[in-house]
Amino acid sequence: MVEPIVRPKRYRRKFVRWLLTEDRPEKGGEHPKHPWWQVMCLTGVDYFSTLGYQPGIAALAAGSLSPIATLILVLLTLFGALPIYRRVATISPHGEGSIAMLEHLLSWWQGKLFVLCLLGFLATDFIITITLSAADATAHIVENPLVPEFLHHQAVGITLFLIALLGGVFLKGFREAIGIAVFLVIAYLFLNFITISVGIQRILQNPSVIADWQKLLVVEHSNPLLMLGIAALLFPKLALGLSGFETGVSVMPLVKGNRNDTEEHPRGRILNTYKLLTTAAVIMSVFLLTSSLVTTLLIPQAEFQPGGAASGRALAYLAHQFLGNGFGTIYDLSTIFILWFAGASAMAGLLNIVPRYLPRYGMAPNWARATRPLVLICTAIAFVVTILFNANVDAQGGAYATGVLVLMSSAAFAVTLAAYHRRSRTGTALFGLITLIFMYTTVVNIIERPDGVKIAAFFIGTMVITSLISRVWRSTEIRAEQVQLDEIASGFIAKENEHTIRLIAHRRRTGSVEEYFSKEQEIRSDNHIPPSDPVLFLEVQISDASEFVETIRVEGEQIGDYRILRTRSAAVPNAIAAILLEVRNRTGNLPHAYFGWAEGNPIQYLLRFLLFGEGDTAVVTREVLRRAEKDPDKRPSIHVGG
Repeated sequence: MVEPIVRPKRYRRKFVRWLLTEDRPEKGGEHPKHPWWQVMCLTGVDYFSTLGYQPGIAALAAGSLSPIATLILVLLTLFGALPIYRRVATISPHGEGSIAMLEHLLSWWQGKLFVLCLLGFLATDFIITITLSAADATAHIVENPLVPEFLHHQAVGITLFLIALLGGVFLKGFREAIGIAVFLVIAYLFLNFITISVGIQRILQNPSVIADWQKLLVVEHSNPLLMLGIAALLFPKLALGLSGFETGVSVMPLVKGNRNDTEEHPRGRILNTYKLLTTAAVIMSVFLLTSSLVTTLLIPQAEFQPGGAASGRALAYLAHQFLGNGFGTIYDLSTIFILWFAGASAMAGLLNIVPRYLPRYGMAPNWARATRPLVLICTAIAFVVTILFNANVDAQGGAYATGVLVLMSSAAFAVTLAAYHRRSRTGTALFGLITLIFMYTTVVNIIERPDGVKIAAFFIGTMVITSLISRVWRSTEIRAEQVQLDEIASGFIAKENEHTIRLIAHRRRTGSVEEYFSKEQEIRSDNHIPPSDPVLFLEVQISDASEFVETIRVEGEQIGDYRILRTRSAAVPNAIAAILLEVRNRTGNLPHAYFGWAEGNPIQYLLRFLLFGEGDTAVVTREVLRRAEKDPDKRPSIHVGG
């Protein structure tokens, strides 16, 4: 019998190694950096792809007022969203976005739960971006008369294939994703430029269409102020045109900065992100305004209605009508490809944001920091959402708009608070006004399409529940990234290197010599420690118990004849276990730790440990050590007296 080239077990190991290997070849394990305009194309596949349906949505919602409502959208984009997200980029230059700004307002568990809620809305926005864009691309495919009849009833299957293809691109790497995005954005914008330019030329050649539009406005809305008022009320229906800003700041780590940038002050990256956001906003504003104008003036209103030739594809309608079916088909193909790849910016945002929060909170396994497992998880979730919504674009539109608007409202609120803390009255007033506008838009959208909040609530609930389960499951891990001892603490450990190192776990009260004397006598008596053997005291003070991963910094202090090691940590047992292992690694000797016996209900102590980082310290410390060190002969010893 011929032996297989690669045995199954070895094959599985190679697959897991590939899966967990980061696609980050640059120094420091970070993703390769790219020029700002290339990253703009990655975020732009989502932002710019809305040209495929935004003019039709505007005409359907606002009718003859479509250009005026679009103008309001453009003004809010340039003078509302753009200043907000430029400020977010300045304050949070590492891709955390507005969520990181709001995270610092609340500490402990209320802060973590607040961030999880925002992450739920973000997941709603980004996942629905992936599924809705793929479903919209599918709709363009199945509605094409050249497509075989049997594919017209395979919308779900085609959408799943497109999502799988998108996931495959990201399994390959970010470099490939950005390369595809650059090509698609340049081609799509060029084709739209030609289509709109021809439309403007037709208007100039036939100025009567402008007069007809003006007459229609006067007949339907005689008062100019009334026109503006109605357009402002209709504006929330056009909110999909505001997408792209959140992903623009979430992929900031991919933007190449200056050579003199530091991790703390990446000034070049921030300035280049300014260029990214501003250029994208200006380009999109010009295209939105001109496309709305030419489609409103040149397409009969009846064609925008469901079932009409321009429904959901206004510019494609003009491309076929004015430039022929050859050019129109090319335009259709470019629309399909960019809609398919519009989920790329959302996928990139998820891959940059999720590893920054959930593993740090202990609410996701450490492998969630790796790119490829996250790609598979996001793709699987997108599959489920697509099947649940039957690849229906309209059914997902409310959730998409809700996610976008909630995130933009939270960003505006965060920037307003930042201006308030800087005591900038002008900034607080201006950003506060923008916040109110976004909140108004969000509320109107929720009232009209409450299904978006329901979907977001499902995402939030699922994320909170699974995150808390993960946190409990990982509670007995070594939660320290590293242990740092100051010079005095290191000296204490070095002095005890020649014999058994004995550490007494102690909860400080008064910190007096008498307190340490009494504790030492108690521990020596309970554990029969010879009077000649020196001991050290180890004290851990609870910091923010909701934190999970941290760096433990140990300081040494001497009070009378007693030597104390002090630190702060989110969890007392985990910190003690990490320090014991650090002492073992430094000295080569197994340290001994001594605890008093805790009396009380063990369930109560368990809950106190999970919520507040302390409880039956000795038992949990031993379990943490057991999980961290599988060999009992290399495990520090735990003693309990009392």
